[in-house]
Amino acid sequence: MNKRQYNILFNTHTISGIVISAALYIIFFTGSFAFFRDEIANWQKNEAVAPNYQGITANIDLVIDSLQNTYQLYGRDIEIASHYNERRVSVNLGASKDSLTADKDKVGAFFYMDTKTYDTYNYLESYTLGEFLYRLHFFAQIKYPIGYYLSGFVALFFLFAIITGILVHWNKIVSNFYTFRPKAKLKTIWTDAHTALGVIGLPFQFVYAVTGSLFMLTALVAAPNIMLLYDGDQQKMYEDLELADKPVALGYEKLNEIPSIEGFIDKTKDQWEDFQISHVHIFNYGDSNMRVSVEGELDDKKVYNDLGKTVYQASTGEIIAQKDPTNPSYLNGVRNVMYRLHYGDYGGFALRLISFVLGIVSCFVIISGVLIWLVARDKKNVPEKKRRFNSALVNIYLSVCLSMYPITALTFIAVKVFHPAGQSFLYNFYFIGWLLLSVFFIIKKNHFFTNKYCLLSGSILGLLIPVSNGITTGNWFWKAYANGHFQSFFIDVFWIVLALITLWVTFKLKKKPNQKPLKIEKAQH
Repeated sequence: MNKRQYNILFNTHTISGIVISAALYIIFFTGSFAFFRDEIANWQKNEAVAPNYQGITANIDLVIDSLQNTYQLYGRDIEIASHYNERRVSVNLGASKDSLTADKDKVGAFFYMDTKTYDTYNYLESYTLGEFLYRLHFFAQIKYPIGYYLSGFVALFFLFAIITGILVHWNKIVSNFYTFRPKAKLKTIWTDAHTALGVIGLPFQFVYAVTGSLFMLTALVAAPNIMLLYDGDQQKMYEDLELADKPVALGYEKLNEIPSIEGFIDKTKDQWEDFQISHVHIFNYGDSNMRVSVEGELDDKKVYNDLGKTVYQASTGEIIAQKDPTNPSYLNGVRNVMYRLHYGDYGGFALRLISFVLGIVSCFVIISGVLIWLVARDKKNVPEKKRRFNSALVNIYLSVCLSMYPITALTFIAVKVFHPAGQSFLYNFYFIGWLLLSVFFIIKKNHFFTNKYCLLSGSILGLLIPVSNGITTGNWFWKAYANGHFQSFFIDVFWIVLALITLWVTFKLKKKPNQKPLKIEKAQH
């Protein structure tokens, strides 16, 4: 590689990294916590479930009976799904297809049902801190689809930064990995840390850059195909991609006796050992053309990457369609591999812990890259106006990014103290608190102060999280462990360990005597 090519790649790597740095930090920080979305949700609600995903374990017949107390179900399509390892399942009721039914039954409904108490909750009531952090990970709080596309393009630019970074450092990537000079000048320290940790997290970061851009930009890529290949028929495209079932027409004749849905579930489980039910679709409930689709997956130790499904004609019990999970299709195989790689749900709990650590390491790589960029431009030959601008820009970046730690810890305490805390509370508390902290550190204009006190405050608040849980629920982590309440125990202990580590790092932070603050003062006249 000649000097010109090197400079082009180096500059594009630097520019692409700086442009997306703050957004990318938010994605990795919240994404790291999102690996424990289900544990956080169950910890917040103080509900105990099995440590590993079990699918739908509730009796669906009892769920249907509970729904009939409120809704007229004839002619409706009913979907009951378990997307997460929680007690609550989502229930999606389609509008009745019967043209003679009452107007109130021609409206659909969506809500969550607690499979233990059969209480129902709307989306806003069921919104948890785990869901909030998971959705902030891809900017879902920004108006759809802007947030999705923004996160997708950030992932795409990140992929570009990874590739150019590899090319720039290729000749010295091995030697630089083993080089760390803590007593050298500031730029050298940040460069060594950036390179070493960047290499450690490289496979992890590459996978997430590819899968993240794929997920978030799929709709943008699919839009032209819908128009050109499907003449605007989105439903048909989803059917070909095996993402939706074909509509089933109403028979306009009520069944004398509605068969047990649990019977169809048992038949499906008998076909494949250790089959976990994730979705139950009932088409045209109570009608002569009623169908029942039972969908799920096998234990990932047996089959890695495909779903299984059986569709029954309710009136006869006949199987009219089936997809064998032991014989995955290419399309579903590829799609499910992408999902499993991104969510880290294929290697057990240990892999999620490793993924969390690598996510936080990626945050450090991002911050160190920004500081390298600043220190490299903090030179006497750079005009003072540009130096002040660069310092102010990085000051904003660091304040916004690093203040996420204390506000996240504080929000964990808040959802316990101000229980129940729905979507509105989480939005107001987290975003307003984040803004206030960011403004405070921006005004301080001292990078060392921002770094130290974000870590210190986050550590102290992190240690208070188990205390807030114990006081408000009585479910102290040692009691949770004894009672088999894994989620509550894990989140409390997780925060204790994380807070102690960051507290140790805080006390290790020392400003060198000859090191000037990374800020530019106005010239004295």
